[in-house]
Amino acid sequence: MSNVKKIVLLPGDGIGIEVVAEAKRVLDVIIQYLPQFKFEVTEEPFGGAGIEFNGQPLPDSTVEACKKAHCVLMGAVGHPKYGLAPIRPDVAMLAIRKAVDAYANIRPVLFPSPSLLDKSPLKTEIAKGTEIILLRELVGGIYFGEHVEANYDDADPAAWDVNKYSRSQVERIARFAGELAIKTNPPTPVHSLDKANVLASSRLWRVVVTDIFEKEYPQVPLDHTYVDAAAMILAARPKKLNGIVVCDNQIGDILSDELAVVPGSIGVLPSAALSGPPDAKGETFGLYEPIHGSAPDIMGKGIANPIGTILSLALMFRYSLALEPVAKIIEAAVSKALDYKSAGGLEAFTADLGGSFKTKDVGDAVISCITPLLKELKL
Repeated sequence: MSNVKKIVLLPGDGIGIEVVAEAKRVLDVIIQYLPQFKFEVTEEPFGGAGIEFNGQPLPDSTVEACKKAHCVLMGAVGHPKYGLAPIRPDVAMLAIRKAVDAYANIRPVLFPSPSLLDKSPLKTEIAKGTEIILLRELVGGIYFGEHVEANYDDADPAAWDVNKYSRSQVERIARFAGELAIKTNPPTPVHSLDKANVLASSRLWRVVVTDIFEKEYPQVPLDHTYVDAAAMILAARPKKLNGIVVCDNQIGDILSDELAVVPGSIGVLPSAALSGPPDAKGETFGLYEPIHGSAPDIMGKGIANPIGTILSLALMFRYSLALEPVAKIIEAAVSKALDYKSAGGLEAFTADLGGSFKTKDVGDAVISCITPLLKELKL
């Protein structure tokens, strides 16, 4: 790959288009202050735009562009007008993850600003100090297993989906968790979630995770928790699972939305889907996106929260572009934009956080906060 840092934008559908636009504005400002680096930013059709482009939610040209890039910044996909048709936008999300083998999904659950403690549905003393990294296996399991649709002409229609994992699939996500854990001193605790008391796939999961940590990461604290118990813990006392929570595809999908309410809104949380453990150079290929959906009910109203997308930009600079100082600056700017005015912030709250800021207003706020920080940046 050339020295040019290639970034592909996939805005997607609904509010994805709006929030990616704000992240792009922030990215453009950052690039202005990094003249020593060459960036190439392109946009490709994805989701509904892909269907309009050539009838496919994930055109081949989009896949090829992503494979040639260092990283991809994405919006959500999906729109009610496509219903449950075989060719619909949301198919693109699973397909792009599989196409680039982005098997490890990092979803940090923390408070971008102390002001959000007051937005959490949890009591401050319960929520404060929550620092969880949800690590979800992303290209295996039930979402990629055999799917058999019901025949509604049958007397008793039946349908099923196969939740299949191989040892190698579990090994690599376990190693990813281990590598992530040993980046801190002392190592970050790892909590593995499963349903091993019922599911064969979960029993394999538990055996393999235990084996990998005993042999390769003995210094990392590891425990196993049934997912139903974990769901209760996350709702009542989430700090008990502070650290890295590693789980399969379906469990991670469900629990990440539960965890999203901890900081007050699903709109403020970022995610990274990586094709390998973060390396020492910080140049792992990744797909970056907020964890929220396309929210067609509010698209076009200009009220979507772009913070999760902007923070995904920070993860992109951290894991794929080898520019950790820039990642920290983005996070600091977001924090100040969200801080209370009494703490020197801008209280840039969108409607989901009880405020009146529009999507573009939040982008403006982050840009106003990041610009002076970029002026002082020394790499």
